[in-house]
Amino acid sequence: MKRCIFTLLLALFTLSLAVAQNDSLRIVRADWRESTTAVGITLKQAQIKELYGSTQSISLVEIAPSAKRRVGIAGNAGMIKTSEQATSHGAVAAINGSFYDMKKGNSVCFYKVDDKVIDATTESEFNTRVTGAVREKRGKVELIAWSREIEQGYTQRKGTVLASGPMLMEDGEQSDWSSCREDFITTRHPRSAIFTKVDGTVVLLTVDGRSEGNAAGMSIPELAYLVRVLGAEDALNLDGGGSTTLWIKGAADNGVVNYPCDNKLFDHRGERSVSNIIYVK
Repeated sequence: MKRCIFTLLLALFTLSLAVAQNDSLRIVRADWRESTTAVGITLKQAQIKELYGSTQSISLVEIAPSAKRRVGIAGNAGMIKTSEQATSHGAVAAINGSFYDMKKGNSVCFYKVDDKVIDATTESEFNTRVTGAVREKRGKVELIAWSREIEQGYTQRKGTVLASGPMLMEDGEQSDWSSCREDFITTRHPRSAIFTKVDGTVVLLTVDGRSEGNAAGMSIPELAYLVRVLGAEDALNLDGGGSTTLWIKGAADNGVVNYPCDNKLFDHRGERSVSNIIYVK
């Protein structure tokens, strides 16, 4: 009996390894459309068939460290579209930020600008997904672990911090999601993420979803695997769903380059108003 169980487990492991290798090849060999949208800013997009057994629509912006671009975090008292917030800050690229109250417009994740705490993480968010944060200081960003204890004891007075989650990768290793709500981890949704590479490259990434035949969306493990193949050292999940938006200055359709789903159409016009963004100048 034990021999049969071992044989079955070995077969399942071999099958999952083969599937993972096939998905890696699909990501690496995809027909990535590339364009330089500004100095040091590269847009890459691909629609990949049979990735995780479905069609996936992926857009990302790479910010080269040599370009000396500044990354910032911006928030509002209410909700404004990513494209509008980005334009008002003179950005060349932007992505939607963290989770927020869709009625009141405030962030439901820790948001601090210099010595002022604007919003705190709710218990619901800690219980669901918040395990990381984006920390910006003097235009440079790092992705850090976050928890109730870290938030309660956080005393740094300079820079901006925006919590989100879950962390996808930490120091080149997949993060632990055991503290997160299971359905949020395992269900496919449109996703937004930010990640950094060892060489200092910052990447803003969106995965479209909720469009049958065009974009299936991803679970958190699928998203983590994607960013790992793309070279992530540290990676953080941002607000997704109808909020998922990637914006580039000068692009058509008001600069939105992915396919936001808030209008239930596979086009560039389904952008949702959000509480905060991460932008590049």
